Amino acid sequence: MFKAFTLVELLVVIAITAVLAALLIPSLSRGKAKAADVMCLSNLKQLQTCWQLYTMGNDDRLAPNNSVVAVPGSTNSLTASASWCAGSPRHDSSTISIEMGVLFTYNRSVGIYRCPADKSTIEDKAGNLLPQPRNRSYNLSQSLNGFPEYDPVMRDYIPTFKKLALITEPDPVNCLVFVDEHADTMYDALFGMPTDHYDGSQTWWDLPANRHSQGANFSFADGHVERLKWEIPKTFRYWVQSVPPEELPDWNRVKAGLKQKM
Repeated sequence: MFKAFTLVELLVVIAITAVLAALLIPSLSRGKAKAADVMCLSNLKQLQTCWQLYTMGNDDRLAPNNSVVAVPGSTNSLTASASWCAGSPRHDSSTISIEMGVLFTYNRSVGIYRCPADKSTIEDKAGNLLPQPRNRSYNLSQSLNGFPEYDPVMRDYIPTFKKLALITEPDPVNCLVFVDEHADTMYDALFGMPTDHYDGSQTWWDLPANRHSQGANFSFADGHVERLKWEIPKTFRYWVQSVPPEELPDWNRVKAGLKQKM
């Protein structure tokens, strides 16, 4: 006949269980975060491969990178072959914007366009958040056949590369391609920030993400992917927010991956 547990023995078991849980839960959390990081890098690698395949099949020309959006009330419309990816992930409730992009034919999985650590959801025209997850977390660097934004002061355009062979400054190892972007600045499919040629201001036009252990993932023109860890957490404060002195090392790292001269 088994002897029943005493109250003290039960309390000891509960205490041991609580201690083990306290030890294991942080490890499980770190493991989950690491898995999301690896999956994000895999997504970027696959997108990078699509980008390179497009270039190989189009006489070295880079995929179009235009700011093509279609949201309720917008006069813009989605056009096949207009960009690597169209639409606004902030508002898109379907994946049609991704499927109409020129890269989709090389990998027909919409899942590679979203980082698993991205918890953002879409919003309606009035700005109200909806429960549906967004379908895209990544933007393409303005330096790569980006939409030429006219500067009325300098009467010039943001410098971009049109062909892969022309990527020399920065070189392919350092030239940013796909950017894991902060959810609060995702409105189109292009990642942009000021260059020396444009206005030289120390501001963030678009903000990199902060969801990978205070870092963001990137792909580069030579084909590799990596995580950049930030000195300062990336927090969206306002559009075209200024960069404080302590954040300049991060800002300069990203800027170094963009074309600076026409």
